[in-house]
Amino acid sequence: MRLNPYLNFDGRCAEAFAFYARCLNGQNLAVQTFAQSPMADQVGPEGRDKVIHARMNVGDTVLMGSDSPSSGSSAAKGFAVSLSVDSAEEAERVFHAMAEGGQIQMPISETFWAVRFGMFTDRFGIPWMVNCERPAA
Repeated sequence: MRLNPYLNFDGRCAEAFAFYARCLNGQNLAVQTFAQSPMADQVGPEGRDKVIHARMNVGDTVLMGSDSPSSGSSAAKGFAVSLSVDSAEEAERVFHAMAEGGQIQMPISETFWAVRFGMFTDRFGIPWMVNCERPAA
């Protein structure tokens, strides 16, 4: 069994996934619009360029997402996407790249459980946590 995040956007999925691919060294990015799908004739002109499905590999995880077919999707609430990294340097790099243009809730710093930990909501409204755990004693 695998558990993979699936993110929803209000028209900015393609932009978000291009940004995530750059910041997270994403691989095999694939983005399909409603116009490119078998549902093309079921979507009005305002929805044709919206993303029906986006997918990319980030390490050994798959990140997926899409645009809401109707406008007015609600803000992301009750979760955060957690990124676990292997070094303090990588935690700093990822945090600052992904948080650019977003809102930082907890600046990246050392904590009692982590060499580096920080929380932010990115420019697309998705909440994230970056964590570099302390080595086991």
